[in-house]
Amino acid sequence: MVTPWSASVPVTAGSRSRVHRAGGRARNAGDDPAATAFHERAARLAAEQSHRPAQQFAETGLALGARHRGDLDTAEKLLLPWLDFNRRFGVDSGTALILAQLGYVAEQRGDAARAEKLHREGLAVARTTGDERAVALALEGLAAARSLAGDHPHAARLLGTAARIRDAEGAPLPPAERTDTTRAEHRIRRALDDIAFKEAYAQEARA
Repeated sequence: MVTPWSASVPVTAGSRSRVHRAGGRARNAGDDPAATAFHERAARLAAEQSHRPAQQFAETGLALGARHRGDLDTAEKLLLPWLDFNRRFGVDSGTALILAQLGYVAEQRGDAARAEKLHREGLAVARTTGDERAVALALEGLAAARSLAGDHPHAARLLGTAARIRDAEGAPLPPAERTDTTRAEHRIRRALDDIAFKEAYAQEARA
């Protein structure tokens, strides 16, 4: 089936970046099949052109889609080589992003300890980048891990702190990227009443 996305972007060697951007737009629009198709095409083009950073972007997009579909083994398989790649070349921004995604894989598997370990490592790396959005992402992941472990007040503080960072940066999460924070918030709200949640959310977290 031809989607509005696939009809608008020709798949040629010169269109790699356009294909990748189309995948991002499809993901933000909630069109997972189109996003997956575009990221697969972008990854193939990048591999053919030996453009490793572009291949990483595309395969990270594929991993995100796989993770949101619950295909955690595929997500992890896609992510692990890029963790090694970023560490080997000292790319802290990429390392922080991949650690966040791997932390969510662990959390979705129910492994709170591993999820927290990965998100704390990601937070430490994110803080070296100067990118407050990367810090917010790590805090959101840590909130998910702490909520899974049953530390709901701390998890609420982490979510609130991350949201305030994003607001200060003018970079709120788009609706299509709120799956992870929504999952954590629902878990917290099942344990805390509305007043307790709001009080904790308004406090700054010490990660």
